[in-house]
Amino acid sequence: MTAWLDALLGRFTMYRLVLYGLGILFVVGLVFSLLGVVRPGDALGMVASASVLFVACMVTGWVFAAIFRVKAHTESTIITAGLLYFILPPTLSLPALGGAALAGVIAVASKYLLAIRGRHVFNPAAAGAFAIGFTGLTFGAWWPGTPWMLPFVVVLAFLILFRTRRLPMGGVYVAVGLAVAALQYTLFGLGPVAGLQYAATQSALWFFAAFMITEPLTMPPRRWQQLLYAGLAAVLYFATFHLGPFYNSPEFALVVVNLLAFLAGQRRGIRLEFVGRRRLSPSSWEFDFRPLRPVSFHPGQFMELTLPHGRSDSRGWRRVFSIASAPGDVLRFGIRLPEKSSSFKRALLELEPGTKVSATSVGGDFLLPRDARRPLLLVAGGIGITPFVGHLEQAAREADPRDIAVVYAISSTDDLAYAEQLERAGCTVAIACPEKPSALPAGWTWIGPDRLTGETLLAAVPDAAGRETFLSGSPSMVAGLRKALRRAGVRRIHTDVFVGY
Repeated sequence: MTAWLDALLGRFTMYRLVLYGLGILFVVGLVFSLLGVVRPGDALGMVASASVLFVACMVTGWVFAAIFRVKAHTESTIITAGLLYFILPPTLSLPALGGAALAGVIAVASKYLLAIRGRHVFNPAAAGAFAIGFTGLTFGAWWPGTPWMLPFVVVLAFLILFRTRRLPMGGVYVAVGLAVAALQYTLFGLGPVAGLQYAATQSALWFFAAFMITEPLTMPPRRWQQLLYAGLAAVLYFATFHLGPFYNSPEFALVVVNLLAFLAGQRRGIRLEFVGRRRLSPSSWEFDFRPLRPVSFHPGQFMELTLPHGRSDSRGWRRVFSIASAPGDVLRFGIRLPEKSSSFKRALLELEPGTKVSATSVGGDFLLPRDARRPLLLVAGGIGITPFVGHLEQAAREADPRDIAVVYAISSTDDLAYAEQLERAGCTVAIACPEKPSALPAGWTWIGPDRLTGETLLAAVPDAAGRETFLSGSPSMVAGLRKALRRAGVRRIHTDVFVGY
């Protein structure tokens, strides 16, 4: 089931999936309004509010893009408008529609004006909804929180959290939100069941978990930070308080945790200069970029690149790639480019040296343990070798005496990428490939022509149960080997799934 979902959802970027999800909820809400079960009589107000927000956000995006001499990110702007549509109440009131338009202007403008050293601090939709609340023109209603909308919101929440590998983060938010709501209602004398019922069926709980806290540009980079971020957001939303003009609300909660996340993460906009490319194999390339300012990251982490280009396909302008290098003067990315590549990857191949590109974030927890005494097993499928290249480069740079065994599964000998780096690292390497390589460096072995399975892997590395294991590759490969290794007694397993390749 998970492999099927990965294959299905991997066709879309997170941004496109969120956009489609908002579109589905718009249609569902409009139908339910016409049927008289969700905001009865508000169908025209829904259309009016959506239209006003769309125009306000798009025009503001075009204006500020022209002022700052950048290309407007249309997809991101439409998402901001869609989020505000579900935060603010649909209406035909001219003052309230004016307030919605102003919220849209504030939200999109915040991407440019509420930015520090090139990186925006707050979730734009939350910033717009929070600011407009002080005007009295409109307010945050988060109206999808109804029992009728619940099944659709929950399903979309699951799909988005699954696609982005943020299910633990969403789970923490939901669990803490339900617990705080139950406690709050108990203290008020209404009982925990009433609190759970309200939080689960009539609040912004599920919508917020999927569409708001997972916004990648404003959440912290590490998993433990993300879990704390989600839990704190739930507490600030569901714990009732009123301090002067501030009170508990989803938008207030998100603004506060966004600020904390900004302080914990990469607090500078990332600009890179393209240096050059080299072919790794018939189906993969390495791209080198020089940061204009130092970029803080750990080997094994990923970076999201932004590359505006014409005739963009459904994958969009932004893609996440593992960094195939240790921190230094040049950032390298190993990328698979099949014959039918996305428009993004084709645009990468057309880059000229000296071209400047942007990156939005650095993150990930696919990091080797600090204790160099722990023996390691690194298992890669295809281009999944890229995070391990950074790991091994850093270990060699630090003269790190680690006991490392590498198992590398490839579809043909031509697809053996980064062989030089693996040989320099001096680790034990076992190659799984349908055909036997004509020559292998000293210490390397060929597992055999069969597909890499738990049995063949354990035969190649008999002491795998005593090693801390890292799996990187396609969802199906990672899922299958993880189960097999667990059955064989391997307990410390870390995964890095390459979705959409």
